[in-house]
Amino acid sequence: MLLYLRTFTVLALAALSGMPLALEAHPGSPCPVLDASDAAQRERLMNHVCFHAAAPNDPAHRAASPDELPASMEWQEARGHDLVFTHTDSVYWVHLHLTNSGASQGFWYLKLNYPLLDEVTFWQTGAERTTTLTTGDQYPFLSRGIDYRYFLLPVTLNTGESQGITLRIQSSGALNVPLSLETPDTMVADSNHLTLTHGLFYGALLVFAVFNLLLFFSSGTVYYFHNAFYMATMGLFLFAMGGFANQYFWPDSTGFANTSIPLLIAVCALAMTLFGRSFLEIAPDTLAATTLRAQAWASAGLLVVTFMLPYNRSILLNTTLALTVIGSLFVIGVLRWRQGYLPALWYVLAWSVMLVGALIYALAAFGYLADFLAREFFMLTAIGAQVILLNYAMVQRWRLLNQKLLDVEHNARSELEIKVHERTAQLRNTMRELERANRKLATLSLNDALTGLYNRRHLDNILPELCAEARRTSQPLTLALIDADHFKRINDTYGHSFGDLCLQRIADILSQHVKRPRDVVIRFGGEEFALLLPGTDSEGACRVCQDILDDMRHTPINAEDGSEVIITLSAGVARLDPAELDQELFRRADEALYQAKASGRDRVALTDAEAVP
Repeated sequence: MLLYLRTFTVLALAALSGMPLALEAHPGSPCPVLDASDAAQRERLMNHVCFHAAAPNDPAHRAASPDELPASMEWQEARGHDLVFTHTDSVYWVHLHLTNSGASQGFWYLKLNYPLLDEVTFWQTGAERTTTLTTGDQYPFLSRGIDYRYFLLPVTLNTGESQGITLRIQSSGALNVPLSLETPDTMVADSNHLTLTHGLFYGALLVFAVFNLLLFFSSGTVYYFHNAFYMATMGLFLFAMGGFANQYFWPDSTGFANTSIPLLIAVCALAMTLFGRSFLEIAPDTLAATTLRAQAWASAGLLVVTFMLPYNRSILLNTTLALTVIGSLFVIGVLRWRQGYLPALWYVLAWSVMLVGALIYALAAFGYLADFLAREFFMLTAIGAQVILLNYAMVQRWRLLNQKLLDVEHNARSELEIKVHERTAQLRNTMRELERANRKLATLSLNDALTGLYNRRHLDNILPELCAEARRTSQPLTLALIDADHFKRINDTYGHSFGDLCLQRIADILSQHVKRPRDVVIRFGGEEFALLLPGTDSEGACRVCQDILDDMRHTPINAEDGSEVIITLSAGVARLDPAELDQELFRRADEALYQAKASGRDRVALTDAEAVP
């Protein structure tokens, strides 16, 4: 692990080397002026940025404003790269000179896309005045002026106006200073995209965590709890690293803003260790068990030590521990896989993704890689993939345990009687749970499997509700019962498979004619259907039924022998009388259907009006 970390570090430092230059806003500075009205120049903002790293013995380190900077101070040009710095005690000064050559006044946001900075001070120096904004994690969140997880500086320039922007940045950790100059429209669009992405990620993570917690409560299997604990803490850690926790959870806790990061890293390390130990089924008296036990105690110890150590030390210790935990779990997973524990394969794949993502994210967070936002998305992707793989690994583990249970039951018949009873009892308990689950599913099932329409259970549930609503609102409610004429003859002649096809065709025609959101189409018997039409009187219901009958009459259905079969329908319609019960409404509609059948079929009949021919 340390070898990988050193390799990434060397590559990142080699890519981030710069050359010392001076700024145009100060004597002798050659950094170019950025035309804020030019979109192409805004895209290449970092080509116009200069910076200076002021060590503790540098006079610029003690300067509290740009006016106090020494005239001889040398600046370095960013040369198009994001400014990233590993942890030092230096103060970093950043300068940008803007102008507006456009024909009208312009408004932009200077955005610093890294939320974890202790202190950031902006100076806007124009022709008439200088404004100052001081903010950062060491200040309440409202000090930013704009409720946003990143640092935003509004910039307004009149036509031909120029303005110098200087930043003084100091932090107890590594520094990432990815700057961009964006129009309000672009920033809102980007913010919406980020909100959607983060919402999907954190929402999915929360759903997985709650699901595993419910599995723990229902089954008592401890690794479900550990997995839920791990996903919740990892989500909270990323939430804090992304600046959301400081924005929503502790906006006024300036002291806890920095402490929360190493603290959550230690909690994540503890959660990963507990989950790995329970999922991989580590034997108690093994080197792997001893290692994981030591890592668990180390994580718990660092939870306490984090409150005592300064941030720069605690973040380094806790990150090293977390990477060590990830690496050791990866190795232990490989060993368990080679020992024949099949779910460990998916566990190893999940931890491989996590290992790569954590290394890259750690290098970016410690200032060894640029483009922190891209690394953050890479980490979100890695965590998402890991969560999916881990949950799939648990599915495989459950299948393996289930297979073992069946094997034990089969082999136990030839072993001691007590083992037979134990395994049989376990199997019976499992079957009882499955039967209860099946009964719940059957209770919740409200759709007819053949036609996709609602079934009789749904009719029994919704009819009393609609009747009560109709009485309360004095709105009409009409029930129509529809039956296929001579359907037994069709089944006897062409077979039940063709009869099923006919029922599906009838259901399609009913659905085509009953389109209002509140109308309900139900198959409550073999060839019997019902229409619940809230807000429809008898005349309207008869028109709907007549259209259905006409459409069905003119819709031939091809049988297997090539012949065309015409099916007709009969319908009975009844409108709810406010004084009657829902059973009486159903009875009257059934009587109307009987009248339609008795008077020749293929027609609509009413109980409270003259029959419609």
